[in-house]
Amino acid sequence: MIHLDNISRLFRSDEVETTALTDIDLTVEAGEFVAVMGPSGCGKSTLLNILGTIDRPSAGRYLFESEDIAKAPEAELAKLRRDRLGFVFQSFNLIDELTIGENVALGLAYRSLGGAEKRERVAAAMDRVGIAHRKNHHPHQLSGGQQQRAAIARAIVGDPKLILADEPTGNLDTENGTQVMNILTELNTEGATIVMVTHSPAHADIAKRTVHMLDGRILTSARRAA
Repeated sequence: MIHLDNISRLFRSDEVETTALTDIDLTVEAGEFVAVMGPSGCGKSTLLNILGTIDRPSAGRYLFESEDIAKAPEAELAKLRRDRLGFVFQSFNLIDELTIGENVALGLAYRSLGGAEKRERVAAAMDRVGIAHRKNHHPHQLSGGQQQRAAIARAIVGDPKLILADEPTGNLDTENGTQVMNILTELNTEGATIVMVTHSPAHADIAKRTVHMLDGRILTSARRAA
């Protein structure tokens, strides 16, 4: 599904040039669950942003389903994000003024779907993560774990091919973190491809493969023993 070939990312200002990623080679097959680990500042989030086409590489090729999108027009990237990618963030990124149901529906905002189909998809996604009973509540009325489950529902409501999760358990206690990991594992078992950034060795061990990064480079990539 994904192939990064010699990807680098430089950030430049008038006085400073910072290298965030250097010569990244990474392949993620359809149906994999990959955890990305490393110390803060090692390039994990930059890598995830490039995978999600939120950021562009300074050099190298990014093949998504065999198509090189590293220099694709923004309109093409926006369509890819809309139709084939789902994002889960550490800070949930829910909109306080909207109900949970309305927040989840944002995952379909630019889809050409009828109202009835949108409502069905939203209901199915919320039921999938166990928060259907919170549809008419607002984010501040939910626990952190419930908010993250709402964020996951928003990510999966469009049936994406790839889910990108940036520290999805980072703001959660152990119990809620476990629930979120159980949901991601079930989604992967059902066929979703997942790339997750995490600082938790226990959560990384749940993935099928762990990639370790340091100073903008991939040091190791190891599959979990069967």
